[in-house]
Amino acid sequence: MHFCIRAALLPVLFCVCSPAADVALIGGTVYPSPAARPIVDGVIVIHDNRIVSVGTRASTSIRNDFQKIDCSGKFVVAGFWNSHVHIFTPGLLHVSRTSASELNKQLDAMLNRWGFTTVFDIASLLENTIALRSRIDGGELRGPRILTVGEPLWTNPPVYIRDYLVANHIDIPAVTTSADAAARVRAQAERGANGIKLFAGSVQSGGRIANMPLDVVRAAVNEAHRLRLPVFAHPQNSAGLEAAVAGRVDILAHTAPDSPPWTPEFIAPLKRAHMALIPTLTLFDFEARKGGASDHEREDWIDRMVSELRAFSEAGGEVLFGTDVGYTDHFDTALEFTLMSRAGMTFEQILASLTTNPARRFGYSRSGRIAKGMDADLAVLQGDPATDVTAFSRVQFTIRGGSTIYSAP
Repeated sequence: MHFCIRAALLPVLFCVCSPAADVALIGGTVYPSPAARPIVDGVIVIHDNRIVSVGTRASTSIRNDFQKIDCSGKFVVAGFWNSHVHIFTPGLLHVSRTSASELNKQLDAMLNRWGFTTVFDIASLLENTIALRSRIDGGELRGPRILTVGEPLWTNPPVYIRDYLVANHIDIPAVTTSADAAARVRAQAERGANGIKLFAGSVQSGGRIANMPLDVVRAAVNEAHRLRLPVFAHPQNSAGLEAAVAGRVDILAHTAPDSPPWTPEFIAPLKRAHMALIPTLTLFDFEARKGGASDHEREDWIDRMVSELRAFSEAGGEVLFGTDVGYTDHFDTALEFTLMSRAGMTFEQILASLTTNPARRFGYSRSGRIAKGMDADLAVLQGDPATDVTAFSRVQFTIRGGSTIYSAP
């Protein structure tokens, strides 16, 4: 299922960080979309926050009064989506009483410098995240568009976040019945959420998994779909995956570390349900190092997650890029691209996971491609990602709506 952002939210999501000048990006190699041929020595002309023309330097005229950005030797792609972040990192947890300079510093480190012009926050404090979004969209802060689910739904909070919740006096109640789940979804939507997050499987002490009952999953998903909101699920194990599939969840927030190997037979129900997958492979390296695993144990765990992504991708499943930053403090995206490549994903497939796939999945028709009429959301890269996928992480400029929100030193 694909979703359109609810009409009431369109004015907020389509405004820009600040008034943008008329701009021309000149001389770079432009990758208009994953399926399009590159444009060498290209020019992208931006007016009123939209792309008005794309072509070669020889075929494109530029008015003298336009701001010109020299992109010679650089590579230009559509601005990136990160479909799995958390506005939960300590530096972003108290937006109303944090200075713009401190918030900009955190946004740069976590999101802007990695080319992200749109992010989907899939667990945070909704009021705080909406406050951050408002300060960005009002022009006070430099940052991406933010879509958010706000507080997640769980039957028991995962063990790894409980101390953080207690230390920061955060109370996110559990859901226990299908009626409770539906009511929570309605309340989240009324408060401004753009989606819903379910912990179909939640890690407890001793490695036990608390799985959300299927009737609760179905009630939450049915209410979310009635409100045209996408539903993300943290699966964790095979029971969580089965509940997500049977409950018609839209997006898996991770591969599943406690599930059996993903064979074609295992993946077939996921494909039939038209589910998307956010791999977050770097998360497993992060968790293994945090847990003191040996190098052998860490590599074995990562290899299993890479194998799950490989099986899903080879079966034609839709992959969305995401990093779980905000839970992790590993902001550098290079390892994620390396591991996605190890899973057999091509440059074109990785670019699609960053651009066209999420734009289509979330109903954002003016995002994901470089073409006339599209939002002027761009990432200018220092190297060619078609020959080295880690070049996706080496960003020279991040441009949102024609305004530069990050420029590398």
